[in-house]
Amino acid sequence: MTPDPGYGRVFALWRAAAGPAWESYTRHAFVAGLGDGSLPRAAFLHYLRQDHVFLFHFARAWALAAAKAETLGEMRLAAATVAGLAEGEMGLHVALCAREGIDKAALLATEEAPANLAYTRYVLEAGYSGDFLELLAALAPCVLGYGEIGARLGREAGATPYREWIDTYAGGAYQAICRDVGALIDGAVERRLGPGFAAVPRAGRLAERFLTATRLEAGFWDMGLAAGPRAA
Repeated sequence: MTPDPGYGRVFALWRAAAGPAWESYTRHAFVAGLGDGSLPRAAFLHYLRQDHVFLFHFARAWALAAAKAETLGEMRLAAATVAGLAEGEMGLHVALCAREGIDKAALLATEEAPANLAYTRYVLEAGYSGDFLELLAALAPCVLGYGEIGARLGREAGATPYREWIDTYAGGAYQAICRDVGALIDGAVERRLGPGFAAVPRAGRLAERFLTATRLEAGFWDMGLAAGPRAA
């Protein structure tokens, strides 16, 4: 497995427990295509449009995390993540699509694909039916997985038309978010389950929540990749 990117103790445990599913997500053919430039442009644009929809619901989930927080620090970080998604990542998608002739109105009118619907509602359901930890376990694969992918591609990728996307997630600002979220998860888990949390029965249930979200992330890449040949 790819070396642990260093986003915290709990993430390292969840990541290891996910096993091959984590590699299937972070080293998916879609990701490889971003790195070597072979990803069809149509597949990338389909992904961008769907990811813009995804980020809206993902921001809703982080807003829910703020409501479920037990400390001011947890609330502040969750709220800051909502702002970062709305003002940062979603803005990147708007700019990239605009260059391809997809204006903001068309982007906002994007119909949500079934794989997108399944993933976003799974994350929201984790928050509605569970507590702060359940929600963090469902949110973590996206935030921290993109950090790991971005950091690796930032080091390894050569000339590729997807360099701006890579640089966003490899960049210092996004990597700082990953470290902050990893620290948030560590603190939240230890606060609620104690310093020996890894041996608590509930730890396994949280790891399963993380694993399911990881598999849904891989399905999201599948969705994007499948769009290329049809749209070419």
